[in-house]
Amino acid sequence: MTFTTRLKEELSNSDINPVESLIELSAYIRFGGQITKDRIILTIENASVARHIYKLIKYNFGVNIGITVRNQKRFRLKQIYILEIDDKINEILESLNITKNGKKVLEKDFFLESEEEQKAFIKGTFLSCGSINDPSSGEYHCEFTVPHKNEGLFIKSILKNYNIISKIIKRNNRYMIYIKSAEMISDLLRILGANNCFFYYEDIRIYRDHKNMVNRLNNCEIANQEKILTTSMRQLQDIEYIKQNDLQGLLDENINEAMKYKEMYPETSLQELADIISSETGHTIGKSGVNHYFIKIRKIVEKHKQKKED
Repeated sequence: MTFTTRLKEELSNSDINPVESLIELSAYIRFGGQITKDRIILTIENASVARHIYKLIKYNFGVNIGITVRNQKRFRLKQIYILEIDDKINEILESLNITKNGKKVLEKDFFLESEEEQKAFIKGTFLSCGSINDPSSGEYHCEFTVPHKNEGLFIKSILKNYNIISKIIKRNNRYMIYIKSAEMISDLLRILGANNCFFYYEDIRIYRDHKNMVNRLNNCEIANQEKILTTSMRQLQDIEYIKQNDLQGLLDENINEAMKYKEMYPETSLQELADIISSETGHTIGKSGVNHYFIKIRKIVEKHKQKKED
C-alpha cells in the first residue's frame, strides 16, 4: 500500500460535517468529475474514497447513485469504482457552486469564507487529484494535477494562506501544482487532519534529517583530519629540511621549541600542539602563535631553496 493510499483512506474515514462536506464534495467533483448535461461520472481507484464520496452525495442530496466496479489490469490487477448520478444534476452542481445558470463558476468567483472551508476544499482536492511520496523513499514530493492553469493558481493561493509555497508546471495537457519542502508537506498533512500519516511522516523525516546531519558531521570530521594530516606532513618536511641544512640558528628559541614538540607529537593539530607546549613549558601560547612559527619556518625553507636554485 502506498503512502498516498494510506493517507486517502485515513482522510476518507473522517466524520461528515454538514457545511464542510459540501465544500469537500465541490472540490472533488470540480477536479475529479466528468460532467455532462444529464450526468456526473466519478471514476475512483480507492475503495475507501469511493465509499466516502458516495456517503457525502447521499447525505447532502439523497439521490440514487449508480455504482459500477471494473477490474483494471495495468501492471497489476486493481478495481475501479465508477459512481454515476443522473438525477438533480443542475441542483447538485449549483449547490456545490460548480455551475450557476448552466455556466461553470470560475475560480475567481469561488469564495471560501472560513479557514474550515479552505481546509475542506484542500481535502476534497487532495482526495480527487493529489498524491504524496512516501518519505522513506528519500524524495519529498507532493502534487495536485488539474486540467486548467487557473485551477492550479487557485489551489496555489489557498496553500499560500497557510505559508505552503508551491509551484506550477505544465505536464502533458494538464497542470501540476507541486511542493518539494518536507516541512511544508508535513504542514499540509497537519492541515488535512491526517494525524496518523502526519506522525509517520514526521518520524521518517526527523530520522532522515538526523542521519543526514550525522553524515555531514562525519564527513566534516574526516575532512578536518585529512587537512590536519596534510598540514602536519608539510610541517615535518620543513622541520627536516631545516635540520638537514643546519638552519636552526636562523630561528629563535621559541620556534626551535615548537619544532621539537612537533617532532614529538607529529599528528597533532595546531591547537593541540599549542596546548601541549603551554602545559609542558609553562609558556602560554595559542593556536595562532604556533601557526605564526610554522609560517616563519616555511618562509625560511622557501628562501633557502630559492638561493640554492639561483
